[in-house]
Amino acid sequence: MRYKITADSTCDLGRDLIERYDIGILPLYVQLGEKTYRDGIDIQPDDIYAHVAAGGELATTAAVNLADYVRTFTELSDRYDFVIHVNISSDFSCSHQNAKLAAADLPNVYVVDSRSLSTGHGHIVLEAARMAAEGMGPEEIVQQLDVSFVIDTLEYLKRGGRCSALVAMSANLLHLKPCIEVKDGKMGVAKKYRGTFAKCLEAYIADRLAGRDDIELGRIFITPSGVPDEIIALAKSCIAKYQTFDEVCVTRAGCTVSSHCGPGTIGILFIRK
Repeated sequence: MRYKITADSTCDLGRDLIERYDIGILPLYVQLGEKTYRDGIDIQPDDIYAHVAAGGELATTAAVNLADYVRTFTELSDRYDFVIHVNISSDFSCSHQNAKLAAADLPNVYVVDSRSLSTGHGHIVLEAARMAAEGMGPEEIVQQLDVSFVIDTLEYLKRGGRCSALVAMSANLLHLKPCIEVKDGKMGVAKKYRGTFAKCLEAYIADRLAGRDDIELGRIFITPSGVPDEIIALAKSCIAKYQTFDEVCVTRAGCTVSSHCGPGTIGILFIRK
């Protein structure tokens, strides 16, 4: 059967993975100053960071709109036997709601709520591609993911209204780095680490991977935004210390995630059995 897997741009899959699995991407919108951009097409995370560093307001993001979905789904529905579209968690964006509305009259278009974000969302996109390639039906494409982020500074979350000024100030003064975990589509603080970012990252990866036998070892994502190469290298070495994955994929967080988390963010994302 002919099929097409699509996702919104928050899946943060790198260009090589998008091309390898022939994933269709629908961009969210990013408002920066007086201009609106398409995530990953007209604007990149460094553009947002430069704007904020120069004193500009934080970027705001908007969902893929209904018209975009109707146009894309209608075209793909005519070309393929089935289409599977995977969205960022419906708790974070109305993209999923818009996609469901657009697909309502197209019986061969299936819309999946990833209940995740960034490359946690991306894992489900790639799992959808794998299952479809193996001949599985679209209804079977459901997967549980384990997703969390370590955030080096709370300034972006504070300014974006994601945490209080008191929490941000206390964390920064005490050199705490919160692990922001996504479970069942919702975001919350799982644990707070103390010390340098490198020290916290090592502890974070040990907590996530050490001594576990409930992890699928096919693929793990390292998803940074605005961190130096040595931090990425440290993440790779820490992962190798605790688990042996077939593939370690490094993909940068896109504009939507980066505009809320800011620079100095890194995620370790994998699938539980």
